[in-house]
Amino acid sequence: MRTRIPSWLLGAVLLCSGAAWAQVDINTATEAELDAIAGMGPATTRRVLQERARQPFKDWADLIARVRGIGPANAARFSAQGYTVGGQVYAGAASAASAPSR
Repeated sequence: MRTRIPSWLLGAVLLCSGAAWAQVDINTATEAELDAIAGMGPATTRRVLQERARQPFKDWADLIARVRGIGPANAARFSAQGYTVGGQVYAGAASAASAPSR
């Protein structure tokens, strides 16, 4: 016996799955959204929030320069997870993501 999935349920699942892939800007992300970034611990989240309170980040280079613990490799990982700075993805994300890890 085959069960039929109601179209409203299928639509709701597709709608929610699209939200999961939405980009989140680090300048507007909540503490919970920052904590959800794989590779960003609570200490780095606090540093991001402290620096962002002083002034929003201009771009990825500004974020990397101002927040200890975030370098090019982490920026590439965060960007690959859908995070942006000022709506921009990290320019080195593609090359850093494909580089072999040591």
